[in-house]
Amino acid sequence: MPSPKSKNPVRGGGSPVLGSSNGRYDFMSLTKPLNRSSPPHQRQGSDPATARLRASESPTRRRGSSSSTGSGQGLPDEDGLRLNPSFIRVALSSLLAIDLWMSKTMGVCACEDSSWGSVRPLMKLIEISGHGIPWLAGTAYCLYKSDSATGQEVMLNLFMGLLLDLVLVTIVKAVVRRRRPAHNRMDMFATFSVDRFSFPSGHATRAAMCGRFLLAHLVLAAPLRFLVVLWAALVGLSRVLLGRHNVTDVMFGFWMGYIQYNLIEMLWLSPQTLQGLLGQLA
Repeated sequence: MPSPKSKNPVRGGGSPVLGSSNGRYDFMSLTKPLNRSSPPHQRQGSDPATARLRASESPTRRRGSSSSTGSGQGLPDEDGLRLNPSFIRVALSSLLAIDLWMSKTMGVCACEDSSWGSVRPLMKLIEISGHGIPWLAGTAYCLYKSDSATGQEVMLNLFMGLLLDLVLVTIVKAVVRRRRPAHNRMDMFATFSVDRFSFPSGHATRAAMCGRFLLAHLVLAAPLRFLVVLWAALVGLSRVLLGRHNVTDVMFGFWMGYIQYNLIEMLWLSPQTLQGLLGQLA
């Protein structure tokens, strides 16, 4: 007659029967995990620590742990590396959109039929006053006509500063290659191929550099000093009103011209130094 225990293996809240050996039944407590993947001879006497150790040593567990680590705890660093360029890209795109919108809104003199088209001739006159050719020609003429050594020294360094400005602006424009605003009308005075590009504004760099130079090396009364600052600001503003440049082109141009003046002061040439250099070259 079969034993009643074999018909009802679970009694009084006990756990299921795992097997029998020598007529004895083995039970496992509900508090111990059942490792069904282990062989039958390893199920007896196993504890949670041993089961976890075996699971951690298995290749499947190692692959799962590495993937879970890469997607869990490793995410903040990786996401941080990917999030920062994305955030910077979004911020730059937003600033670029604002720049284009402001430049188009302020281009009120871009054409004759614009809202301020009647002021366009005056803006073009201010544009010519900041052009490189009049400044180079006028500085060379003053250097030739100057009788004092101090005047020659000042005009010489201003001429060198204008050449430095021309070279640096050309290099930056060739590297950046930013197109001019779409609403610009290409009727500028004495342009060349690099002037198809917009960043930075050569007029703004020249105005900032020459303005600082005149204020530092010429003895001017207060009204004249104010006019110099006003002229530099109007030259930069005319670039946006005429649609020649974007707002950021002018702002960067002012900053670049400010730095160029510092370079001129560092590389200041005296007539004696120039004569020595020319003698060495000869």
